[in-house]
Amino acid sequence: MTTERKPPAPAFKESPSKTELSDGISQHLGRRVKHLRTERGWSLEDLANACGVSRSMLSQIERKQANPTLAVTVRIANGFGMSLGELLQIPEASTSVAVIRAEDRAFHYRSDKHVRIRTLSPLNLEKDVEFYEVQLQPDGALRSAPHFKGTREFLTVQTGQIRVESGDDSETLNPGDSANYRADVPHAIINVGPGEAVIFLVDIYG
Repeated sequence: MTTERKPPAPAFKESPSKTELSDGISQHLGRRVKHLRTERGWSLEDLANACGVSRSMLSQIERKQANPTLAVTVRIANGFGMSLGELLQIPEASTSVAVIRAEDRAFHYRSDKHVRIRTLSPLNLEKDVEFYEVQLQPDGALRSAPHFKGTREFLTVQTGQIRVESGDDSETLNPGDSANYRADVPHAIINVGPGEAVIFLVDIYG
């Protein structure tokens, strides 16, 4: 997948200060940073280049062996193209509604000339359900290896015509059609129509 990266920030001192985050938030931050980095397919070096924080510091943060300063945390958020609140998933005081904006590239799971996948569910939650918007160009296909045992996918076609394959079974779907199928076997979603296909996909893990 491709993700816009910001140029490295100037070097800075990464020593503890009075602005250190509490241990509880640091534990959450470590899990959050590792999840976001893995989601994008970035190495620690990639993230270090994007945010200007050293690879060793990022490694310590992910392993929950460091309490980063607020300045370091802000730089990591900027590297991901997020605000500090978005990185830490701090709810806004004025609303309990969490919004994922269409232009927020942090949620663009994959984007190339054939397939674009946008995550519509929060990235930080330990969850059994994942929700995606998938855009397939003509002849584009999303092919997946088996997920965890018991996983099923639920799919609805908004526009275009697609073929769903699950193991040895397949079905063709048109706008408004929905299907669910095993995703713990090799499976695929293939655009078989003349134009772009847009689908909404839900993964439910057994």
